[in-house]
Amino acid sequence: MNTNELRQKFLQFFESKGHQIVSSSSLVPHDDPTLLFTNAGMNQFKDVFLGFDKRDYNRATTAQKCVRAGGKHNDLENVGYTARHHTFFEMLGNFSFGDYFKQQAIHFAWEFLTSPEWLNLPKEKLLATVYAEDDEAYNIWHNEIGLPAEKIIRIGDNKGGRYASDNFWQMGDTGPCGPCTEIFYDHGEHIWGGVPGSAEEDGDRYIEIWNNVFMQFNRDEQGNMHPLPKPSVDTGMGLERMAAVLQHVHSNYEIDLFKNLLKAVARETHTPFSMDVPSLKVIADHIRSCSFLIADGVLPSNEGRGYVLRRIIRRAVRHGYKLGQKQPFFYKLVPDLVQEMGDAYPELREKQTQIMDALRGEETRFGETLEKGMGLLENTLSGSLKRLDGEIIFKLYDTYGFPYDLTADICRERDIEMDEDGFNREMEAQRARARAAQNFKANVQLHYDGAETQFTGYTEREGQATVLAIFKDNESVNELRDGENGIIVLDKTPFYAESGGQVGDVGNLIANNVQFEVKDTQKIKASVFGHIGTLVSGSLKVGDTITAQVNNAIREQITKNHSVTHLMHQALREVLGNHVEQKGSLQNADLTRFDISHNQAMTAEQIIEVERKVNFAIMQNVPVKVETMSLEDAQKTGAMMLFGEKYGEFVRVVMMDEFSTELCGGTHVARTGEIGLFKIISESGIAAGVRRVEAITGMKAVEFVQNQEVLLKNIYAEVKAQGEKDVLSKIQANAKTLKDLEKSLQAAKTELAVHAGAKLLDKAQDLGTARLVVAQIDADAGALRDIVGDLTGKGDNIVVLLASANDDKVALCAGVSKPLTQKVKAGDLVKFVAEQVGGKGGGRPDLAQAGGSDVAKLAGALASVEGWVKSLI
Repeated sequence: MNTNELRQKFLQFFESKGHQIVSSSSLVPHDDPTLLFTNAGMNQFKDVFLGFDKRDYNRATTAQKCVRAGGKHNDLENVGYTARHHTFFEMLGNFSFGDYFKQQAIHFAWEFLTSPEWLNLPKEKLLATVYAEDDEAYNIWHNEIGLPAEKIIRIGDNKGGRYASDNFWQMGDTGPCGPCTEIFYDHGEHIWGGVPGSAEEDGDRYIEIWNNVFMQFNRDEQGNMHPLPKPSVDTGMGLERMAAVLQHVHSNYEIDLFKNLLKAVARETHTPFSMDVPSLKVIADHIRSCSFLIADGVLPSNEGRGYVLRRIIRRAVRHGYKLGQKQPFFYKLVPDLVQEMGDAYPELREKQTQIMDALRGEETRFGETLEKGMGLLENTLSGSLKRLDGEIIFKLYDTYGFPYDLTADICRERDIEMDEDGFNREMEAQRARARAAQNFKANVQLHYDGAETQFTGYTEREGQATVLAIFKDNESVNELRDGENGIIVLDKTPFYAESGGQVGDVGNLIANNVQFEVKDTQKIKASVFGHIGTLVSGSLKVGDTITAQVNNAIREQITKNHSVTHLMHQALREVLGNHVEQKGSLQNADLTRFDISHNQAMTAEQIIEVERKVNFAIMQNVPVKVETMSLEDAQKTGAMMLFGEKYGEFVRVVMMDEFSTELCGGTHVARTGEIGLFKIISESGIAAGVRRVEAITGMKAVEFVQNQEVLLKNIYAEVKAQGEKDVLSKIQANAKTLKDLEKSLQAAKTELAVHAGAKLLDKAQDLGTARLVVAQIDADAGALRDIVGDLTGKGDNIVVLLASANDDKVALCAGVSKPLTQKVKAGDLVKFVAEQVGGKGGGRPDLAQAGGSDVAKLAGALASVEGWVKSLI
């Protein structure tokens, strides 16, 4: 059965059971800001499960396209190296919204999987897991389905806390949750791995193919479970995994869909087709995610979803480069994908030209810099390098557009360690700023032709206003009701709309029994302000009179950070040179971020000098004067114009005595002394020739300095330093001592292993044609392997079985001298012992390892080795 037939059969089955077939939702979850991409079938029904939405059906079934390539759910780095990881996959699901529950859900799954009319899987190949306390699900499997008790595995709280289990699903820390039952397929004894919950559960023998989630409880903030009045069902079955089962292959990449895509990749890269080439798999996977994302409106960019798409495209192009294809090829795979999936997803065929154009443009742009970046990386990785420095990783990202995972791929292939911490230090501030800048904003152009908004916020923080327009879901409406999100346009407002780097104001619009919480303020048009937020109580109509109240505490901090940016700009030019120009900025309540043109990192001395100049201007407490004048007159004053700001015929000139004069439409303090303390907290490169400076003011700066002082004192105490004069030498001395101790410890461990092996051999049992060593020792799996290898190399007739027990798990290692492997095989020996301690394993005839979970049976298992070996020799 091919993938298209499987998808159709699934939907037809549940349609026959009264389910509404619902089309796949977009990969861009427009109504859920908590998700980067749609990553599960239930995403589009989340509000239904939470009770915020109601459909005209209470049973649904879908074939949902999903992407996991960014954020919390990220499988990107595993793609191409495992049998079942993908950036794009399809999740087949059936859902009950307060209709049927456990009994019918389990029966539906079993019927579809095993009925001759549907998939006709052998029942003996299937087993189920249930939450340990879910007797109801267990009894349905055992008493109604007829699954033997040994095929039903109870999984308890195995993740460190109450209800923290592989078989207990939770939407979040609070809210809907409940047990789940999973169905596994047994690929056969020839594949290593154990059943769920065993020591070998990470093996590939038993693969999960279906998950039934039973939303049964509502968890409150105290962790108490309250039964839901209408329990619901959310299930998922991976299309690719199930296709692999039905087509009798072990890897998802061997199914019909991927085989055809892999052949297309081989064709376009001029590479012989083979299932053993990871790069072919990477490219075949990535053409799916890239094409579907573009079809759903995502385009390559430097932020958010567009940046993830760019990373995936560039990863695919790099793997093509690795295969020797240095010309654009990736976009040529789109027709092959349309051939495979265009019937199920018509948007691919409808947007084929757009997808190809977007991929070709990105591929061409990246191809122009890839060779230079690869040249730099090749030079860096040449020789005996074992660790790639974080600054170099960041330079590749910054200058050549190499995503981190692309560099990681190359390093992994060459067994080179990545300085991830160093890279993260360069990137974390940027990510934090991006998160801080993300507000609830209109993502489309609203249609508004009414009057403009009069801004009163330079002198007022509160005032009466009339509602001119209301937008809900980007459409004009006459009324907004309790709990609804919307955008409000007023005739006048004290709320500053985001502009010139300063974020929009937050606060409230209030009237009798009405409160609208403003979460952001944006310009709909040049002089039309949109107040974006949620109606907390009451109803709000066009024409209503309200009181607009800016959150004063937040505005004060934003204002301080904006005013200090002017002082910092001038100080940077004085310290670094007049070549410094503003390339971007952000001022919010937490910090000021300032991007400047400068070719090298600022020195510690330069940072100190900029701080000194700015704090000097603050302490002078000069007045901040604002005048409105013609643009021509303003330019004559020598005022600097801020990057990204649009100026009209008349402009505002902000003057801070001799310290700064700039054109600016933002809000400012009355005197510089109001800013308080100024402190630079980071300086980094964000692009070629562009540096980013972040700073804080007021009490945030005071708290920062105090925390640094406490930290420094703790360091003094920890290293027993008398003061800053000898603290560095103390730290360096301690580091050297630690390094020496680590070398000594490693040498001691090596010596102990050698002595341990020698002593064990002295106690070997003489079995005539073989000498047998059986022992339990205190060592990890790696040490066991080293000792066994050393022992079997000391003679031609040695058989060794060593074991260790740690954390209720057994590690086993067997070895046989090579001349003796015709009679005794290490793989057979370790399997014989492992089966007695609840595990399985195997390996080469001369060396094999295994694990187990029943420590209590270890002694008896070791005692049985002598008889087993004697029976073979």
